[in-house]
Amino acid sequence: MSKNLAIIGASYLQLPLIEKAKEMGYTTHVFAWAADDVGEKAADHFYPISITEVDEITEKCREIGVCGVCSIATDLGNYTVNYVADKLGLPGNSMKCTRMSTNKHLMREAFARGGDPSPKSILADAHTDISALRLEYPVIVKPTDRSGSRGIFKLDGPEGLAEAVQSAMEAGFEKKALIEEFAEGTEYSVEGISYHGEHRILAMTLKYTTGAPHFIETGHLEPAPVSEALYRKVVSVVTHALDTLEIQNGASHSELKIDEAENIKIIEIGSRMGGDAIGSDLVYYSTGIDFVRAVIQVACGEAPDLTPAFAGIRAASRFILTEADLKEFERMRAEEPDRILRIVDGDHLHLIGKTTNSSDRAGCYVVRA
Repeated sequence: MSKNLAIIGASYLQLPLIEKAKEMGYTTHVFAWAADDVGEKAADHFYPISITEVDEITEKCREIGVCGVCSIATDLGNYTVNYVADKLGLPGNSMKCTRMSTNKHLMREAFARGGDPSPKSILADAHTDISALRLEYPVIVKPTDRSGSRGIFKLDGPEGLAEAVQSAMEAGFEKKALIEEFAEGTEYSVEGISYHGEHRILAMTLKYTTGAPHFIETGHLEPAPVSEALYRKVVSVVTHALDTLEIQNGASHSELKIDEAENIKIIEIGSRMGGDAIGSDLVYYSTGIDFVRAVIQVACGEAPDLTPAFAGIRAASRFILTEADLKEFERMRAEEPDRILRIVDGDHLHLIGKTTNSSDRAGCYVVRA
């Protein structure tokens, strides 16, 4: 069998995937817009093709003879992965599944049909009369098709609604926005891997954010400090929702809110690994399971090996947004270096104090919690 693996994207998010594939003996063929990213240098072969050029990537993968195609932590890359896999008859998810798991409006409609608990929402576009909407506040406004906290606003009343909808539409690809009820509670994510429609939940993560108005993630803790009974309830809700979205193969990243009465609301589910070092690092440290290896195995048609290599520890990812965050990172590096498990991204310190979404945070590191 060919050991040529196609990887979509070349940013630091894909670096653990590229390195793991090479460790497993695969020849890595990486596709991305040329931007001097780390993945360009780490790849065995790099192709300066934008990940939106799906047909060109498909033909190159056909020419190479790849055994699988994968990506982690990107919705846009996830679309390309499944498009190429569908055209070449490789393991992946259907394009219907991909659309439902990357478009929040289609996802809400699927959850309504499937009886999965999620916030009520209204679709808005350039033709929507915002002034005529009758809403119960607070609401969240977001693009239908972006991730990484881009274009998200919380409003406690109608003032500024039209501007928020316009900004959310501009941040998205299809230029549409969702106005949805604000779900109360603590934020969590759930990481899973699926193979031929069988789902295995690997970990539950507690999320920390900046809060309103943009809810930019500032850190994640794994395993989440929840009771065994609540964890079992979450697993049941999430696996049902994965079936609703028709997720068959590969990683999944489910975002939830749980209130004090333990009512669960599904915020969204991606048919790909979570970013923010959750899938690439926290799952491994907290469970001993090599999640990245499992993603590659499923992409190449193999059952994932989910045998823990060691007993897990509590681990956290932390982000540098402010000068205070940078000082804490520098203090830990000087006084507690053994607690730092990996420096994920430390090349963007010029962005300190300028963060507006999860894509322009200044740095990220993983620690023993």
